[in-house]
Amino acid sequence: MSEQKTRYTKEELEEFRKIIEDKLRRARQDLEELRESLRSTNEEDHFVEFMDIGASLYEKEQLGYMIHRMERFINDLERALVRIENGTYGICKVTGKLIPKERLRLVPHTEMTVEAKKQQYTKRLEDE
Repeated sequence: MSEQKTRYTKEELEEFRKIIEDKLRRARQDLEELRESLRSTNEEDHFVEFMDIGASLYEKEQLGYMIHRMERFINDLERALVRIENGTYGICKVTGKLIPKERLRLVPHTEMTVEAKKQQYTKRLEDE
């Protein structure tokens, strides 16, 4: 009987590091673009006619929401890099099992297997 793998190798972790660093670089660029859009929206405010105030406020609200989500995504990616450094990357925080590579390649900042995520979602529904 073969022993089940409990951690990724240094080579595998390096692959994930590269994926995360690339996503982090792009996310930081996207965040700066969003912030610039919000700044330019604020600068244009004095040109907005009364009828367009609602649309302008809606646009600012949407940009603020997108900025918040992007900041959270960046934070999650940075935390994933810390997990690589401390050797806990790729280990599900709920089950302790190794998260499949395919999942980590798609969602490199994840901390849970799909099964654990489903359990969490089901429990939340039951609690409501």
